[in-house]
Amino acid sequence: MSDEHEIEWWDYEDAEEMAAAVAGDIGFIIDSAIDARGAAVIALSGGKTPIPIYAKLAAAKHDWKRVTIVPVDERIVPLGDPLSNVTMIAKAFLPKGARVMPIVPTATADYKAAGRSADALMQDLHWPLDLCLLGVGADGHTASIFPGPDYDEALSGPNERRALGVMPDPLPKEAPVPRVTLSRAAIVSARALIIAVTGDAKKSVIEAAIKQGPSSRYPIGRVLADAELPVDIHWAAE
Repeated sequence: MSDEHEIEWWDYEDAEEMAAAVAGDIGFIIDSAIDARGAAVIALSGGKTPIPIYAKLAAAKHDWKRVTIVPVDERIVPLGDPLSNVTMIAKAFLPKGARVMPIVPTATADYKAAGRSADALMQDLHWPLDLCLLGVGADGHTASIFPGPDYDEALSGPNERRALGVMPDPLPKEAPVPRVTLSRAAIVSARALIIAVTGDAKKSVIEAAIKQGPSSRYPIGRVLADAELPVDIHWAAE
């Protein structure tokens, strides 16, 4: 995003303080959507950083039965697998009565077919999403938009494509499996875009990515480049 004033940084002393602030912001977005049209649809990230955010958010009083949650991306693994993002999200929000929607209902060897299936599921949701909460990896990836054979399609495929299968190359060591991810078009069409990260390394990567703009070598830079909506980046030291 060349127009850097559209990006607002929020710095916190620690991850706990950040979790409270981000949970408050997401809660406001949920309540506003329910007030406006009787429902909210949000996309949440997996990983360790958002776990305290989800704990605080789930503890708050919202009309959870009117909330649909999808993962921003998913590893192509069976439900219940430790690598499954939706399993982690469901643990926090299913007990509250939210609808938590798996986008990879069954693990399949054909990751492209998994992507087409996820896209079909996504088409039935209300668009644009009310919120997309992103994380960023130390390598600059966001969602499951990784360099590899599907990178360009994830970044610049048809606007109507919500989700697709991706094969990162190289496969990340911590989760060496193919993925399904929201497309860039789906992410930047959201009504609200929040990034939550911890650590100096990720802050440096995001700052560099934003400066590089559309030619960024980092996926997060490519996702944010020319995005029209304001982006809130929440950061804590650790």
